[in-house]
Amino acid sequence: MRTSIATVSLSGSLTEKLTAAARAGFDGVEIFENDLLASPLPAEEIRARCADLGLRIDLYQPMRDIEAVPEEVFDANLRRARHKFELMRRLGADTVLVCSSVSPDAVDDDALAAGQLARLAGLAQEFGIRVAYEALAWGRHVNTYDHAWRIVEAAGHPALGTCLDSFHILSRGSDPRGIAGIPGDRIFFLQLADAPLPAMDVLQWSRHHRCFPGQGGFDVAGLLRHVLDAGYRGPLSLEVFNDVHRQADAGATAVDAHRSLLLLQEAVGAAELPPPVVPTGIAFAELLTADAEPVTALLAALGFARTARHRGKPVDLWERGTARILVNTGARDRRDGTRLAAIGLTSPDPAGAARRAEALHAPVLPRRRAPEDAPLDAVAAPDGTELFLLATGSSGASRLPDWRSDFADLPDVPEPAGTTRIDHLALTQPWHRYDAATLFHRGVLGLDARESIDLADPYGLRRSRAVANADGSVRIALTVGAAPADETVHAAHIALATDDVVAAARALRAAGGRLLPVPDNYYDDLAARFALSEGELATYRELGILYDRDAGGAFRHCYTETVGRVFFELVQRDPGHQGYGAANAPVRLAAQHTRRLLR
Repeated sequence: MRTSIATVSLSGSLTEKLTAAARAGFDGVEIFENDLLASPLPAEEIRARCADLGLRIDLYQPMRDIEAVPEEVFDANLRRARHKFELMRRLGADTVLVCSSVSPDAVDDDALAAGQLARLAGLAQEFGIRVAYEALAWGRHVNTYDHAWRIVEAAGHPALGTCLDSFHILSRGSDPRGIAGIPGDRIFFLQLADAPLPAMDVLQWSRHHRCFPGQGGFDVAGLLRHVLDAGYRGPLSLEVFNDVHRQADAGATAVDAHRSLLLLQEAVGAAELPPPVVPTGIAFAELLTADAEPVTALLAALGFARTARHRGKPVDLWERGTARILVNTGARDRRDGTRLAAIGLTSPDPAGAARRAEALHAPVLPRRRAPEDAPLDAVAAPDGTELFLLATGSSGASRLPDWRSDFADLPDVPEPAGTTRIDHLALTQPWHRYDAATLFHRGVLGLDARESIDLADPYGLRRSRAVANADGSVRIALTVGAAPADETVHAAHIALATDDVVAAARALRAAGGRLLPVPDNYYDDLAARFALSEGELATYRELGILYDRDAGGAFRHCYTETVGRVFFELVQRDPGHQGYGAANAPVRLAAQHTRRLLR
């Protein structure tokens, strides 16, 4: 029989995956949509590459959240599908995978689902394409293969069949004997996978994936309250089996463990710690470098002006609006490149924040300070970034904050055009400190944490979690990389807020700055997902601007090229949008890997 493999099963760029599949002896591939969107090659070149390698494109996947939705939603889905079918014709793919819907818009109505899938199949047939409908094990209303087949059978369209996936069938405990009742010509595709039985059984979960209280999703504090109410007065003991901890430094892990118990006791009222002092803003980001020219050239292109110099250290202050970047040229080793070394956080009570940090095993760092220097306290985050705790200033007044008095103003500095502030910072964590970083920013700094999400990288998956204060004036994205040997993985970035990302991007390019190129395939997909005008889409394509939208509004953003281990992002967010562009992260990460390979 012929063999095929989904590109999502392999690491690397799409071209690397295709080459690997061919060399292994596969006859065909399933093209996973994220791989295509992140590829710089147009569909016709991908088709030709597959032909040269002797590979047939057996399936394009996935198409999600199509069926059993209100008519206006389905009309938009058909518009999206038409774009996909046009793309598939260019690719030479004749079968598309449609997953059972997980959308909250979907209703439990088999007749509606069958009717809409029949209409989708009719459209697909115009392009010479077949639709293979698959039941996801976690589908909202359709989650078993026999239910999916009943809908396909009711639809009665020759271009509509079913896709059988061994994981989705076996993970739910469905009886595969029922497959014998499906005509063989209506099984359009078969996907095979194995997994432990059951997937993530309690023992495996326990032995490999436990973490410290406050790092996971269990209500450990609620359980502890019940235990204490019952009269328990013995020790609180951690029993944590975790593969990462088994490979990490025992000293740092023990500190993190004890911190978690202190915070747990605080949560149940069994211990009193200095109260959290939530930071109110980002005063500055400090870059450490042995070669200032590349990063200062980029800052100048971004519209920053060098406004002051530290009175006793090789540190320059660059400003635009309320965004402040310190460039510290005191790095000894050029091989380290430019990196984000410190962050200044404004605080209504720096001394109180330092006391809480000390109580939670994050002592104030020793600093070499001249007599005339401002008395600034800093603590170290788990990734080694120094966090300076800075006085806010009297009621947000215009007087200079204490740290600014360490700098002497430079003469004849032009006023930077436009207003800019730091929207958020993104910090890449060491592979073994991601959970510790979440606990630190929540427990020590008092920031709220979002759920952890997975971001697709060409060489694996990244975990990412955002922490922020209530009004969003402090936003930090914590990410753990997929490939530790790649310097792109270790890059931090500084996101600058702008009211007009198009104007900001054009100004950057006019000043000699370089933006990260984004593949044309991304914009073809963008046209399918959002009803953007041709002019707007063309502008985004020209400048490499990425776009996302949710119920809170739109998010437009683009990226500079990386300097050392730092790059910048220009962000225009609607006031209600709380995201960080996660939907576009796979495309950005792939584009950065591509630029690195072209150096």
